[in-house]
Amino acid sequence: MKIEFEAIAYVENHRDEITDDQWGKTISKITLTESFSAESLKGLNEFSHVEIIFYFHQVQDGKIVEGARHPRNNPSWPKTGIFSQRGKNRPNRIGLTIAKIIKVEGRILTVQGLDAINGTPVLDIKPAFRQFLPTEPVRQPAWVDELMDDYCEEV
Repeated sequence: MKIEFEAIAYVENHRDEITDDQWGKTISKITLTESFSAESLKGLNEFSHVEIIFYFHQVQDGKIVEGARHPRNNPSWPKTGIFSQRGKNRPNRIGLTIAKIIKVEGRILTVQGLDAINGTPVLDIKPAFRQFLPTEPVRQPAWVDELMDDYCEEV
C-alpha cells in the first residue's frame, strides 16, 4: 500500500547539517504552510510539550536500512534491527520527537529540543498528554545511554 503525505509545516533553525548530537538546546520555529491558519495551533500554548512527526527528507534511497546494523556504525555497540533504533535511515524516513513548547504565535510554533534540520517537512503536530507517556520506568539497553551521552548537550 502506498501512502502519501503533504507537509503541514516546515522547520526553521540554525542546523543545516545532519548530525547525531547536541540537539537539547536547539530552538526551532515550526511554520505552518499557507493551508493552515493560526487557529490550527489555538490552545497549544496551554501544553508544555508537543510531539512533532517529521520526514527525514535528506536521507537517500541507498542509505535506507531494513535489517540490523551497529547503531551509528559503532562496532562496540551490538547489531540491532532498525526498529530497535531511532536512526534517521528508516524505511519510511519518519521522525518523532517530543519537544518543549517555547511559544505559539500566529502560525509559528517555537520549540526546544527538536532534532530536525532546517527545512525539514513536518507531517503532524500533537500535544504531549501525560496519559500517553509511560507510567512505569522505561527499560533500555546500556548502549543507548552511551549513544545518547551527547545528544542533548549544547552546540
